[in-house]
Amino acid sequence: MKNKIAILFYTKSSRALKNGLLPIYLRITIDGVRIEISTSKYVENSKWSVAAGKIKGNSEEARTINSYLDILRNKVYETEKSMINNNQEIFADSFKNKFMGVEEKKRMLIPIFQDHNKRMEALIDKEYASSTSKRYETTLKHVEDFIKHSYLCS
Repeated sequence: MKNKIAILFYTKSSRALKNGLLPIYLRITIDGVRIEISTSKYVENSKWSVAAGKIKGNSEEARTINSYLDILRNKVYETEKSMINNNQEIFADSFKNKFMGVEEKKRMLIPIFQDHNKRMEALIDKEYASSTSKRYETTLKHVEDFIKHSYLCS
């Protein structure tokens, strides 16, 4: 499946600092869904080129910030390439997590069920009867047996 990814750098005048500097944002659009990320860089409105998505001129500040924006652009392409190489589907949320370095927590049925039962045991005689806890333990055993039978013995 081919995803269309577009990258845009822009300034937000609504978030201007008191000294008049505008923050630079990175917008990544994946199949029409937008992701907006602050670059933590600021620029004067007069120095920003909307068409190029960069700072105008050849000053040291312009070269430094433009170089940083190019690095971010390359990081977007590297993230896309990494997800494609790992056969991951590219959605806005998963892409943003990968780009920002946020690990997705994987949750499995049996550990969730075991955690639930531990919490239930702590509430025996406060909110639940001991027979309720025994029923949940029995249900967990049946679920484990079903999974073993369905997926390991087939």
